[in-house]
This record gives sequence, C-alpha cells and structure tokens, in this order.
Amino acid sequence: MKRVIVGGISHETSTFTPVATTLQSYHERFLLRGNKILDVLRGTNTPIGGFIDGAAKHGFELIPTFFAEAHTSAPTPRPLFDSFVNELLAGIEAAGSVDGVLLELHGSMCAGDLDGPDAVPDAEGHILTEIRRIVGPEVPILAELDIHSNVTPLMVEMADVLIGRRSYPEIDMAERARECADVLVRIWHEGLRPTMALHQIPMVWGMNQVTAHSPMREAIAELQRIEAQPGVICGSIATCYFLADVPDMGSSVYVVTDNDRAAAQRSADELGQWCYERRADWHFHMPPTREALAQAQAAGRFPVIFADMRDNTGGGSPGDSTGMLRAFVEVGLRDACVLNITDPDAVRQCQAAGVGATLTLDIGGKSSRLQGEPVRMIARVVALSDGKFRYDGPMFAGLENNLGPSAHIEQDGIHVLLTTLREQPFDTAFARTLQLDPRQMRYIGVKSAAHFRAGFESWAGAIHVVSEPSVHNLGHLPFKRLNRRLYPFHQE
Repeated sequence: MKRVIVGGISHETSTFTPVATTLQSYHERFLLRGNKILDVLRGTNTPIGGFIDGAAKHGFELIPTFFAEAHTSAPTPRPLFDSFVNELLAGIEAAGSVDGVLLELHGSMCAGDLDGPDAVPDAEGHILTEIRRIVGPEVPILAELDIHSNVTPLMVEMADVLIGRRSYPEIDMAERARECADVLVRIWHEGLRPTMALHQIPMVWGMNQVTAHSPMREAIAELQRIEAQPGVICGSIATCYFLADVPDMGSSVYVVTDNDRAAAQRSADELGQWCYERRADWHFHMPPTREALAQAQAAGRFPVIFADMRDNTGGGSPGDSTGMLRAFVEVGLRDACVLNITDPDAVRQCQAAGVGATLTLDIGGKSSRLQGEPVRMIARVVALSDGKFRYDGPMFAGLENNLGPSAHIEQDGIHVLLTTLREQPFDTAFARTLQLDPRQMRYIGVKSAAHFRAGFESWAGAIHVVSEPSVHNLGHLPFKRLNRRLYPFHQE
C-alpha cells in the first residue's frame, strides 16, 4: 500500500493588523498532531478532510504528522514558526520511506520581523524547500492553496503540483483536496510528470471575485477552457492577499502540464493576460453603510445584508470596528442585527450581569483608534453561551468551532452578537446558539467580505458590500516591500 504524508502549516498573514499571532492563536484554531489530525478533520469540508476522502477512495495510507492553523493575523514570530516547521519535518523523517506528500498550506503566510534578519516573507516557499530537502526529488509533493495566495517562484519550483481553490466563498476545500489525491494517483499509475509554470499578474485583484457571479464566473470558465487543452493537468487563479507587504504580493495564475514546461508557461501567460486585460472589472465601489442603507430602503428587497469587508476578521481585522453599528443605531433601525463584534470586555460585563439584565455598554472600538470610537448602548442581555458550535456548511460543514464566551444583546430592536474570539459568520449556526435567527431580521450586518454568502446568500433579498473605517482601509496602508508595480496602486 502506498504511504503518503499529510499535514501542513496554514496562516494568512496581514502585515498591517494589530492582532498579534501567538501560540494561543493556533490553539484557538488547530494545533493537531498525529492521528488527532485524522480524528478531528475526517468528514469535514476542509483540505485535510478532502485528503482523507482521497485516501479512502484510492486505497493509500495517510501518515499524519503535524498541522497548525490560526485565524488571519500578524506575522508568526520566527521562533514559533521554526518550531512548527521542525515538528512537521520531524514527523516526515520519522515516517521513513513514503510515496507522496499532501499538504494544506495557505499561500500568503509570512513569519518573523519582515524588516529584520529573521524575516520569512515566503513561508510556504520555505516550508516546501525544507520538505523537498528531506523527501528528495522523486517523491511527489502536492499542496492545496487558498484562492487568496501570493504565489512565488520558489513555491512553484519546490512543489510538483499546487492546486488553488476556485470558489469564493471557498466551499470547494475538500473537493480541491480530492483533486490533489487524484493527481497523485495519476503520477503513480499513469506516469504523469507534472511541470508547473507561474504567471505573476501586475495587479491586485479587487473584491469583485465572487465566483457564482459575473465577471468572476467568466474567469473560472476561462480557467476551465485552459484546463481542457491537451496535456494540461490542472490550473489555478490566485486573486492574491493584498494585506501583505511582501515582495511577491499580487495576483497570479499557475498551470501544470504533463512534462511540457513551455506549454505550461504559454497557458499561464495566456490566462494571466486575459485576467489583466479585464483588470478594471475586478474592482467596484464600496459605499459607507449609511449610503447603502438608503439604497436598500429605496429598493425594498428584504432581508438585506450589509457586509463590512474592511473589518473582516477572516482577512485579519480585529472585528470591533463600529461604523456599521453606529449607522444602524443612528438611523434607528428595528429588526436589525450585527454579526459579530469581537469585544471580550463587553462579553465579561454581560456574563456578570446575566440573562435578562439591562446595562450600559461601550461596544467595540477598543483594538485601535482606526476602528472607530465605541458605541454606547443601553442593552438587554438576551442570551449567553460558551461559544461552542458546529458549522452547518457548506463552508466547514461538520466542523466544530469555539468563539469563547459570547453574548447576544439587544437595544430597541437592534441585536448584536459579541464574541471573545474573532470569526466571520460563515452560516447561521453560531447565531442560533444565542437565540438569534438572522433569517427573521430585516437588516443584517456581517463582518465579512464574501464567505458569509455561503450560508446567507440563498435567502437574502439583497446584499450590499460596504466600507467603514478600519485598520485595513486601503488608502492608508504603507506598502514598501513590493517587487513590482501593481494595478490599481500604480496607474498606467
């Protein structure tokens, strides 16, 4: 029976957020060793869940090593990063002779002080290089990447196959991992010799990238046309993670062929040029909540969702910006809710007061002055929880999560979910644990860019992506390490 390593280190790194990354950050998400990896992630819509499915389908043995993942936050300190890499490598060395490596990586991780001697601006390239050193040139290394990757030449050189997710919201995590397993089996049994080429597009992809809608739907169709060409094994579009001030930040496409590097490069260049020619299409105006509220009320399609993408915790923001909540309160909305505001101090006050109590709270705005001033509310505590729940899906279907002690408060028809730990709402499962069904609301505010659509869009009357003051407002981000000019930062 073929033996395949499974593991990984996954982190989307913002170089602009005040949210530090610590060992506890990984404990709050995933820090799994050995068979615990398989026990926790089997049957879930996650990359490793998909690797497990692939092993069962094809009849190969998975050798679980080490897996660490944290929510998006600042660079991982170099000593912590090195300890993770060393543990992953030790697991691979202990496995002995293996027939392949399947990894969950993100594609936009960096570690250390990026201005210091311990900088690791390309963490995935570093990880893949170290694994290649151990397994040698003949053992296939395949990795699944996030769609928001900053793909580097080193990553492409060190891996045999990289496969990026192609749905946004990213509901195809397990599907893409199963594709990795399928390609690995073809390498064994069909003699495929993967050759991979990268085209780095001189562009930052805007937020117009929801794959169920135009124009992103057409980009995926173009990718599929490239994949249908003779000799092409697979291809991917990386829309980049623009909150990383690293040399290789930017969008890209990468294509894998069967032993034809020139054809891989031609295909990557063709797809990359197609994307760049449409560069203006990937951007759209994001109004403040007040402006979007007026548009929504004029249109009259309810329930209406307002997505504050600048304070998206999935992108590394603190989750306590107050612009959206302030607009809801000042306009005097009723049957409205905000999901979720990260405010451990307010949660502690609610927990101390108990369900049914009414108290004065200063909500949000505590992590940075850029997140806005706190909003004072005289609110009733509707419900409390320990923060534990299980996702409905389709994103992370079946996976357990814990947002720490949490509270549901209400003032004059405006409901707010307060959490201790950061997380964007992928579906309504967490809200229901706090006696709130967002589907019964008229106005719904979410701290999310697009992943909320996986569990909300099917029943929403309308969706408005809005922009409120945040640490991640694009206008004041001080980029200084980019290695090329990027649209729209640098207009032609």
